[in-house]
Amino acid sequence: MPTQGALGLDGFRRLTERQQMNLLFGVCSSPIWARRVLAGSPFRSVDALLDRADRVLAELPDAEIDAALDGHPRIGASLKEAHNASSAREQAAVSTAADSVKAELAEKNLEYDRKFGYVYLVCASGRSAEELLEILTDRLHNDPDTERRVMRSELAKINRLRLERLLSEPPAEAPGSSR
Repeated sequence: MPTQGALGLDGFRRLTERQQMNLLFGVCSSPIWARRVLAGSPFRSVDALLDRADRVLAELPDAEIDAALDGHPRIGASLKEAHNASSAREQAAVSTAADSVKAELAEKNLEYDRKFGYVYLVCASGRSAEELLEILTDRLHNDPDTERRVMRSELAKINRLRLERLLSEPPAEAPGSSR
């Protein structure tokens, strides 16, 4: 079977609303975010979709941001614990880190969770485990309001990256299909 091309915006538009919702929910695990993003369709351009996603996220109440965080495993968690393929891909560099770095990440993740009450979130794509640990260590010095703003900004970066990837890469095959 030939390899499929990228989904693209046209391919996204051709999907049923349910399929679009499922894809958006894979980007961000806030059902309200996915519904509100989709409410802005049809999108004239990829930029219009990305802008809508950013605006919707900026307007979400904290309780819904917390729902979005539920879709993100701790940085350094085993790839088996990653909630989706995107998280596993984004954190892939951590899997090859030294055990001492992984242990310090785990320790500081718990410290972060105790201090702020939610998972440490950072756009991890292209970053080493050491870099992620340094960012985490620095962010532990933030006050709760500052950290909440930083976390929302990181979530927006992650959502944007995932949307861009969703539209630019071939769609994942359905389970049980073969190439």
